[in-house]
Amino acid sequence: QLQLVESGGGLVQSGGSLRLSCATSQFVLDYYNLGWFRQAPGKEREGLSCISARDGGTVYADSVKGRFTVSRDMAKRTVYLQLTTLKPEDAGVYCCAVANRYLDCTIYAERYTDWGQGTQVNVSS
Repeated sequence: QLQLVESGGGLVQSGGSLRLSCATSQFVLDYYNLGWFRQAPGKEREGLSCISARDGGTVYADSVKGRFTVSRDMAKRTVYLQLTTLKPEDAGVYCCAVANRYLDCTIYAERYTDWGQGTQVNVSS
């Protein structure tokens, strides 16, 4: 079981910001691409972003491009998702997940093999 522990969720007003964290291991950072996903009640899981293990390259869904930023701190063994200009429709459970580093970074959930438990984000209007 790969270590993936999310934190940083909470309640924020529309237009506000949050920084989510995914604490993991050096092994994961070296060998896996890491993606962020969210799921709202009654909706399908949505891929948001990916950061590549090989070169730190990033991929974003159109719905969050320009508002969300994925980054990693190798020393802290943590991947972050900075959420800005939040909207009520951004609410949901945010999870990090891993995919083989030899695959292209993607936001398609089918490529991901291990998932964290998630952290809840709520946005008030």
